[in-house]
Amino acid sequence: MSAMTGNETRVAAVLLAAGESTRMHEMKALLPWISGRSLLAHQAHALAAADYEPIVVVLGHLAERLRQVLTGPEPLQIVENPRYREGRTTSITAGLAAVPDDISGVLIISVDQPRSGALLSRLREAWLASRPAIAVPSLDGNAGHPPLFDTALLPELRAITEEGQGLREVVSRHRAERMLVPVDDPLTLTNLNTREQYEAALRLAQA
Repeated sequence: MSAMTGNETRVAAVLLAAGESTRMHEMKALLPWISGRSLLAHQAHALAAADYEPIVVVLGHLAERLRQVLTGPEPLQIVENPRYREGRTTSITAGLAAVPDDISGVLIISVDQPRSGALLSRLREAWLASRPAIAVPSLDGNAGHPPLFDTALLPELRAITEEGQGLREVVSRHRAERMLVPVDDPLTLTNLNTREQYEAALRLAQA
């Protein structure tokens, strides 16, 4: 079998950072993370290190401030979502609208889901090896985030609505076609919704 080349191995990423972080009471994207970077910059660098391309970053609340801290890697494609207050789904569809059609897959990740470059690379390589409809990392058999979708699902993904449960509806519809990718990263199931969750996750990331 010949090696895959070009667009066959091109996997995009949509990084969601448009929300107001109301439960955290401070901007999650600006929180310090490992390597002296903000959480937003860490996520962008981790995606680039794992060979996702293009990387589409969706901003909304405090967009100009976040642009200033979002230095490298290049090139990043920044999209502003003026409807971010209407819900996360509007940011997903804004990001997906900027994703080109000549890709094989797309990862959708939130800024409050800190993941290592190693985990993101493992997920991408496992998905490329078998091309399921959806792939997610798993820890001890428990499905985590972020999901990686085959571009055959792009029409469904671009049609999601807040009323229709957003991404969950698409994942549920294709659950039988979902692949779990085992990883050993303790942050696989982590979302940062509170200060306590952030501090606990940072300790794990620094361990």
